[in-house]
Amino acid sequence: MFESLSDKLESSLKKLSGQAKINEINVGNALRDIKRALLDADVNYKVVKDFIEQVREKALGEDVIKSVSPAQMIVKIVHDELVQLMGGEQKDINLNTNRVPAIIMVAGLQGSGKTTFCAKLALQLKKKGRSPLLIAADVYRPAAIDQLKALGEQIEVPVFSIEEKDALRVAKEGVEYARKNARNIVIVDTAGRLQIDEMMMAEAEKLKQELRPEEILFVVDSMIGQEAVNTAKVFNDRLDFDGVVLTK
Repeated sequence: MFESLSDKLESSLKKLSGQAKINEINVGNALRDIKRALLDADVNYKVVKDFIEQVREKALGEDVIKSVSPAQMIVKIVHDELVQLMGGEQKDINLNTNRVPAIIMVAGLQGSGKTTFCAKLALQLKKKGRSPLLIAADVYRPAAIDQLKALGEQIEVPVFSIEEKDALRVAKEGVEYARKNARNIVIVDTAGRLQIDEMMMAEAEKLKQELRPEEILFVVDSMIGQEAVNTAKVFNDRLDFDGVVLTK
């Protein structure tokens, strides 16, 4: 999907680059192609509409039309607006805290790649000189705990798990274990479900309230299209998360 979208955007902008002069007509034609490409990629209609309006307004500005390379400037405008659309500048995970260990809570639906992401994040933090601990708090799926243990073994990061069906107790004991064993960051892999349910959300809210994590990250499969937006909204309404992780 991403490759197809990239090709369509590139094709639209190439047509514009070949124009001797830039005017409202050829800009409109290019933006029409870009709009169609974004909608075909299942981008939300309102997002596409706002994006096209922003690009059109800047592309038809006097500074662009009278510039030496108007087509190239419009290509840059499209690029810059796409970057803004995806969140703008890169921001690191907020771990500026005096609390040890710092707590990162990871939430998401089953099959989103949540557990694998937890391990990847732990490895990244380890490479930066941190001492992470993974906490297996998905107490309803033994396979998820086994998966996290296997991943932890591969990256040489310890995984805390106990025979317990209370996710909050697992998480709290994991944090205490980290404190006693010089682990300065814990990553809590919370329960994943095949679909959103009240029990899942209530448990996640309780974990947030009791653990007071520095960061809450929501993991979602980017290939499910606009349904990802709907799922993220439900989670954000309850958890007010700090960041979204897109997997594929």
